[in-house]
Amino acid sequence: MGINEKVRLFRELNQWSQEEMAERMNMSVTGYAKIERGETNLSLHKLKQIASVFQIDLIDLLSPSDNGVILIGGENNQNHFRNNYYGSQEAEFKIEKLELELKHKDELLAQKDHELENLKELMNLLKQSIGK
Repeated sequence: MGINEKVRLFRELNQWSQEEMAERMNMSVTGYAKIERGETNLSLHKLKQIASVFQIDLIDLLSPSDNGVILIGGENNQNHFRNNYYGSQEAEFKIEKLELELKHKDELLAQKDHELENLKELMNLLKQSIGK
């Protein structure tokens, strides 16, 4: 995902129009739209300004996301914390697989607990029969 795509993604996550974003950046709508389309070379100053508007670190804006996963955390205008996850099919498959493994382990733990209770009951019965 290129920087221009990230900029658009962050803007959409904040539910801002291009006009609102251009206003926040003190630039024309046309100039801002060129940023999102990747039709302009961004200076370090402009990149810092974009990161500041989104309240993210510059490194988060610049780092490549070749694995198809972007984790975004921040506060929106209403001061509600939000997390958004955008992932590849492979990541979704891995999550599903891990959830199934976790469910299976939970079932094994429940089975172990049941067997433990049965053994405790058997021990009590044996103690009672020895005591008679």
